[in-house]
Amino acid sequence: MNPANPARSVVFQDYQDIPRPVSMIIVEHDPEPSMIVPRHSHPRAQLAYAVKGMFTLHTEAGAWLVPPNRAVWVPGGIEHEMHARGQAVSNRSLYIQPDASPNLPGECCVIEVSPLLRQLIIEAIDIPLLYDEAGRDGRVMRLILDEICAAPQVPLHVPMPRDARLLRICKALLADPGREGDLEDWARFGALGRRTLTRLFLEQTGMTFTLWRQQLRLMEALRRLSLGTPVHKVAMDLGYESPSSFTAMFRRVMGKTPRHYLGRGEGEGG
Repeated sequence: MNPANPARSVVFQDYQDIPRPVSMIIVEHDPEPSMIVPRHSHPRAQLAYAVKGMFTLHTEAGAWLVPPNRAVWVPGGIEHEMHARGQAVSNRSLYIQPDASPNLPGECCVIEVSPLLRQLIIEAIDIPLLYDEAGRDGRVMRLILDEICAAPQVPLHVPMPRDARLLRICKALLADPGREGDLEDWARFGALGRRTLTRLFLEQTGMTFTLWRQQLRLMEALRRLSLGTPVHKVAMDLGYESPSSFTAMFRRVMGKTPRHYLGRGEGEGG
């Protein structure tokens, strides 16, 4: 990238030294059985906004699901990778200087993208990389920062424990969220006692094992629903007694039915 006349590229490293508080890259991925952006980090913070498709952010500390029309925040210097399975993904990533605002999130999180923030990101696509900070383009970028700071967070995150035995359990469930087994079964799988699993899991994740698995299944349910899988099949595959019990759980956690959350309106089974 020519620093005197920078043009947009699809290489994230090209956006780290732009002498402006905010810069943006546009990334499109065709459907693949398993798409992985390998583990990496960058000096700037990143806001990855999912325009189409759904992807998961992974760090050593946890995993975050990013549904369409939501965004994930990654502070600068955090090693992370992104996964998407079986669907086309389109995202707009904003790279933001760490000191651009004192109110930016300090940890990884998924945020709701307000209609205003969505329109501002669309507008920013045509703003030059070396925009006039004192002019209209600079005000658009500053308003983007204000909207990020004010955005509510979405509970689509599972924290990862440090203990190697618990990690083995969590990684097995991340690979197959519908896998059956009660607490005794998973304690045997991790080669530790049930009481030890219960105590360590709460200490290291801040969640009970049961709640962690429910959260993971919620994230997997959203991924499958985004691919068009019927609600009743998702509910059965992930161990719920009925589609209505799954929909009730989803509404309790997310505040909306599955179809409403994904922007499809109301339909049979949620």
